[in-house]
Parts: sequence; C-alpha cells; structure tokens
Amino acid sequence: MRRASQHAVVLFAWISMLGSAAASEPVPTYDDAEISRILSHGPWPPAAPADPSNKFSGDENAIKLGYQLFHDQRLSRGNVLACASCHQPDRLFMDGVPLNRGHQLLDRHTPSLANLRWANWFSWDGANDNLWAQSIRPILTPAEMDSSAEHLKKVIVKDPVLSCGFAKTFNTAAMKTDSEKLLVLTGKALAAYQETLITEPSSFDHFVTALQQNDRKGMAAYPLAAQRGLKIFIGEGRCNLCHFGPLFTNGEFADIGIPHFIGKGKVDKGRFGGIVKLNNSPYNLLGSYSDGSELDAIRTQHIKSQFRNFGEFKVPSLRNVADTSPYMHNGSLATLEDVVDHYSELNEDRLHSEGEKILRPLNLSVLEKEDLVSFLQTLSAPIMVRDQTFSKIKDC
Repeated sequence: MRRASQHAVVLFAWISMLGSAAASEPVPTYDDAEISRILSHGPWPPAAPADPSNKFSGDENAIKLGYQLFHDQRLSRGNVLACASCHQPDRLFMDGVPLNRGHQLLDRHTPSLANLRWANWFSWDGANDNLWAQSIRPILTPAEMDSSAEHLKKVIVKDPVLSCGFAKTFNTAAMKTDSEKLLVLTGKALAAYQETLITEPSSFDHFVTALQQNDRKGMAAYPLAAQRGLKIFIGEGRCNLCHFGPLFTNGEFADIGIPHFIGKGKVDKGRFGGIVKLNNSPYNLLGSYSDGSELDAIRTQHIKSQFRNFGEFKVPSLRNVADTSPYMHNGSLATLEDVVDHYSELNEDRLHSEGEKILRPLNLSVLEKEDLVSFLQTLSAPIMVRDQTFSKIKDC
C-alpha cells in the first residue's frame, strides 16, 4: 500500500511538471500523508441511507408532495412566501443576498440546501437535529413565513391536488388529521424532497478518483493553481481540520472571529441559544414525532449549552462554496477572496479564550490566496437532475 502511494506521489509530480513546464508555474508534490488526506475527501457522493427519524424519507410520493409544498406561497401568512422564495433553485437553493426579508428582516444569511441529507444539525445555531423539524421552523417563524399548523391544514384540505397527494403519501385524509400532526407530516414531505438535492461530482472529485486509480490523464487535467491551493488547504492552512471528509465539514460549530452582535443591545447567541431551542423543541429526535429509536437520538441526549458556545456557528460544507456568496452566518463577507483574507489576517483577539486554538493567522501571500481560491472553485458542481416526473402529483 505504501509503495503504491509513493508511486502516486512521483507520478503526480512528473505529470504536473510536464503540464507546467511551458508556463514555469510552481509545481506541488504530495507525500503519503497528504495523499491520504486528499483521498479522505472522497468518494462523492457518499452512501445516502434513509433518515431513520422520517419513515417517509426516500418515498416517491412524499418527494412529489414535498416538491409541491416547497414551491407553494399559500403556506405563508398572506400567501406571499414559499420555501423557494429564499431557497431559490436557480441559485443552488439559497438567495445570494446577505440578509433576506420574510415578513421581517432576518438576522442570518440564507444557506444553500444542497447536500443537507448528510447533516446532523440544522440552522446556523443547530436548533434542530433533523431535516423535517428544520423544514417546520420557517413555516412557524414570525419573521419568515409566519404561518401556523391550522393555516397549513386549511390550505391542504382545500386544494384537491395537495389533499390527494397527502392521502396518497400518508394513507390518511388531511381533513381527518390533527393540525399538529399534519404540520409534522408536511415537514417530513418537505424533508423527503430536500434530500434529493445532491450535487454532482466536481472537478476535484474527478481528481480524487484519478489519484486513487493512478490515472495520469485524469490527474494532469486538474489545474495547477488548484493543486497548489489543495496543498495549502490540507497543509499549512489546516483548513481540513474543520472542513474534512466528502462534505468538507465536521458538521459542528465554531467561533471564527465573526462578530455576533445584530444591533444595539442585541446579540446572536449562536450555538448557545440553538441548544436551548433544541432541548425545548417538541420536534427533536427525543420527541414523540420522531420515527427513530433512542439510539438515533444519542447526540441530542448528551448535548447541553456551555458558555463557550456563545458566538459559535455551524461549520458549513465547502461544496459549491464558490457559488454561494455572500458568506458567514450574517452574510458579512461578500466574496470568496474576502473569506480567504479573513483567515489569512485573522484577529485572534476576537476568538474565544476557551476555543479549540485551531485557528491562527495564515499570513498567505497574494499567490497563495489566489491558489486557495482556485482550489475552492473546483468544489462546484450542479445539482443532480432527477426524473422530473417527481415534480407533479399524478393520479389525483
């Protein structure tokens, strides 16, 4: 195994030199440890098991119903906002603005919904531990859709297509379903649809496959600037300590020195507040609405707020990061270059004194910053195209 890995290092360096001789660009080489780190970011996509807390996960009828509900403005107060209003399909299911406005101006940036099916915590503060509960949250939140379980029931009961889709999916009539239970089932249908939003393999993923297979042509096709940026990412930048695995995230929370004040006398408590909300939620994995077992809720059982959680926000996936600006929980960094600058010139005084001490200023050169951005750009790929028959509820 070691011999094969060493062979890959030599081969890759040789291919890189051949491809860059004319341009005289700096050529990276990778040792065994670096190759192991690179390969740990694949394969993509990972296996996608059904969500045990949602027995309608992967159900085609639930996906069809979820699609319809996701695009329906009638779910909101005043019939003016759908989930798709902020999570826009043509923008990788986000909105492209720092802070959007529902029925009020929001405090947090709208994240992309791509590849959410592998997440453990949802929202910037992790206030939900499952995707269907997270799908319920904006429906009920006054600043967003400002709706209610009772309003939702009226919409579904009165609409022949939705009521038929509801009956086909859940084997019960919406009219005979308790409003609270109907709200939960709506969340589970929305989650089933969102689970289908998976991105295709990116150029980085093709490089990983080529590296694993000693495919000379495939390795040589990966841009030199991206190769150099990758070496920074897994090396001196230590970016992979938080952004690891196929999803390029540990799925947890961190303080990275972004201010969490949201106005005079107002502060976003971040993960600290999110854990309080999670523990008080009737829709968490410990509640009666979950279809999973106690084992599936073990993370939730052992979570509790600590002072150090103030100012911590979710570590996002870096997949498609070049397409999801602006950045951070408050949308305060406009470009990918701004993000790299933030980490390069990091102000350590803004970090928790109780933090993990992972972060430090990277002090990157202009070329190193450009190379790191070039690497991050290779993580982009479109959402996989499903059979679009799921977009319509039929036989109703």
